Amino acid sequence: MSNNLKVKIILIAVLFLISPLATKADYLTQQVNFFIDKDYDLSKRNQLVATLQKVTEKLYFYIDDELWNSLNNQKRDEVIQNLTSLSLEFEKNIYPNLTSNFGSEWKPGIDKDEKITILIHPMIEGAGGYFNNGDEYPKLQVPTSNEREMVYLNSKYLGINLVKSFLAHEFMHLITFNQKEKIQGIEEEIWLNEARSEYAPTLLGYDDVFTDSNLQLRVHNFLNSPNDSLTEWKNRPADYGVLNLFTQYLLDHYGIDILIESLHSSKVGIPSINEALQKNGFKEDFSQIFTNWTIAVLVNDCNLGPKYCYLNQNLKKIKVVPQANFLPLYSESSLYILNDTKNWAGNWQKIIGGKGDLTFEFDGDDKIEFKVYYLVCNIQEVCEIQDLFLDKEQKGSFTLQNFNEDYSSVTIIPLIGSKLSGFEGAEPRYFFSWKASTVETPEKREEELIKQLLAQIESLKRQIAETRAKIDEILGGKNQIYCSQIKNNLYFGLMENQEVRCLQQFLKSQGLEIYPEGLITGNFLSLTQVALIRFQEKYSD
Repeated sequence: MSNNLKVKIILIAVLFLISPLATKADYLTQQVNFFIDKDYDLSKRNQLVATLQKVTEKLYFYIDDELWNSLNNQKRDEVIQNLTSLSLEFEKNIYPNLTSNFGSEWKPGIDKDEKITILIHPMIEGAGGYFNNGDEYPKLQVPTSNEREMVYLNSKYLGINLVKSFLAHEFMHLITFNQKEKIQGIEEEIWLNEARSEYAPTLLGYDDVFTDSNLQLRVHNFLNSPNDSLTEWKNRPADYGVLNLFTQYLLDHYGIDILIESLHSSKVGIPSINEALQKNGFKEDFSQIFTNWTIAVLVNDCNLGPKYCYLNQNLKKIKVVPQANFLPLYSESSLYILNDTKNWAGNWQKIIGGKGDLTFEFDGDDKIEFKVYYLVCNIQEVCEIQDLFLDKEQKGSFTLQNFNEDYSSVTIIPLIGSKLSGFEGAEPRYFFSWKASTVETPEKREEELIKQLLAQIESLKRQIAETRAKIDEILGGKNQIYCSQIKNNLYFGLMENQEVRCLQQFLKSQGLEIYPEGLITGNFLSLTQVALIRFQEKYSD
């Protein structure tokens, strides 16, 4: 992370008042009073005294005296061993790879010394380190400047693999300062400055093993707060999460040259990215890439589209969980949602449930231009992306027929990307609302009524069968008729007749479609007559 200070350049006639006098190289056991950032220091100090504990070809390692004095000899030996290991990693991997790609730090720099100072002190939870560009200016301009090329590391991470990622991150800030501010005289926007530093550990291979990596940490940060704005910088975990995940996607599909050439561009922020994309022959601009990324983190499926997924194997299973909105399963239902978003922030709203035809209506703040995309998934979970046309008032709608029968869900992605530069503080919120409603068609209502009537008929048949069984049970042996043949003519109105019972027993044996009532009474009345007619009609051929 970087701590950028706005520095007003003051022209002084006497050159030596601006530049510090040439200094001798630091020596082991040298004590120096350093200014530090109290917002990062564990004890909220703004100054500390530190002693130079190790010197290498490219590095000075200073350790906070309060920390060092609290350690026994064994712990001190462990610290020196960890510094030796870290210095080798810096000089063999971090320094040569980052400088060969992006260019060098300011060298020999403000202190006229080619070595970089690393100050190690206890920091607050969640801080891996920081960089203060004020250290690159003379005290005449920045009174709290340490007048060194230096970075700060949290002592907590010494001896842990993550410290390599944190050192790479902070050193990348040193490079950016030189390449952008020192050489070109322009200050990079914070979000893009941090993007390069966030990608440094991945470039160096520190994220190849996902477990306990900086990438794993950033995935966790992102999934906890996926709606965070990419360009609004508040130095929170959510900022690092969304920035890292977007940068991973950008370089997955467009390559490291986009970050490199944007660094050497005379432009900053989004315009520098667009310039680098155009220079490298890509048709997409930053806006289209951001849109594709919001879809990619939702579906992460190359089959849906080549740009709708991550290529990094460690990110193949990463997906955001959209906010779920459930429509009641009534014949008619509706849901109204009021929400807000910011420039370059993802927003995912999933609609499920409902019954009948679904109509979706969007209404955005007409002071800003929205883009709305939606992911429609059918019952087989085959999905497609569509864009919603919005009029000048930022209103638009669409309808999906037979929702919840033909479709399982629809996910809305409203986006704003109108601001291209000047991201220096809190960004304004823009409100939007949407309404989802379902209505059954007359055909569906008629079909549903028929289903209900058929169900009632089946229920009545079951009740008749149950009643008949109870009658048989009550009558006992009286309704157990044993017939070999019917010798007499039977006619309507015949009562209490044994042969009528035989006929009824026979008709009952033909099933419910012939004699659903199944009564064995010996009385030849209308039910028996109708059953006999059904039997005759069935076998008339």
